[in-house]
Order: sequence, then C-alpha cells, then structure tokens
Amino acid sequence: MSTAYVVVTVLAAVLAGFSAASLLLGAEWTVKPLVDYGVPRSWWPWLGAAKGAGAAGLLVGLLVPVIGALAAAGLVLYFLGAVATVVRARWFSHVAFPLVYAAPAAASLVLWF
Repeated sequence: MSTAYVVVTVLAAVLAGFSAASLLLGAEWTVKPLVDYGVPRSWWPWLGAAKGAGAAGLLVGLLVPVIGALAAAGLVLYFLGAVATVVRARWFSHVAFPLVYAAPAAASLVLWF
C-alpha cells in the first residue's frame, strides 16, 4: 500500500464524511441547493447515510483493501449521480461541487489498482 494511496483515501474519506455530516446536520449551504435541485427532503437522511457509509468504507479499506475499493466505487457513482441531478436541474454552474468530492474517491480507486 503506497503513501499516495493512504493520503488520497484519507482525504476522500474526510471529504465524504464532511459532506455527510453537513447534510445530516442540515447545514444551510448544503440543504438549500438540494431544495433548488428538487431533491425530496425524505431522501436526505438516506443520501447522508450513503456518504457516511462510503467514508467509513474508505477507512476500513485501509485494513481490508477490497472494502475500500468498493466504497470508492460507490462514492464515485454517488457523486456522478449528484452531477446528473445538478445538470437535470440546469444549475450548470454547480456541476463542479460534486466533482470536487468525486475526484479523490476516483483517485483512491485508481491508486488501489
């Protein structure tokens, strides 16, 4: 396991965990865009839980690598879904935000191989 993999994986876990916490705690700068994008409020706890599980999976993956790879893949898919939601809502200026969170998860997955 390389140092780059560990650093990128921990960064991805911190970002996903931060994103999960900000959603679950109802931070205005996180939930207001979800309202603007038309994401139903009933989905928010599930979305936050998915990000939190992905963050935990990345950290567990430092000990059980296949779990980390699956978590990274799941987070990449999650944030690509977020990009699709932003595009569907026609908020093109916001597309970069989910990509910021997807990039370290994708890098972690690439470094895993």
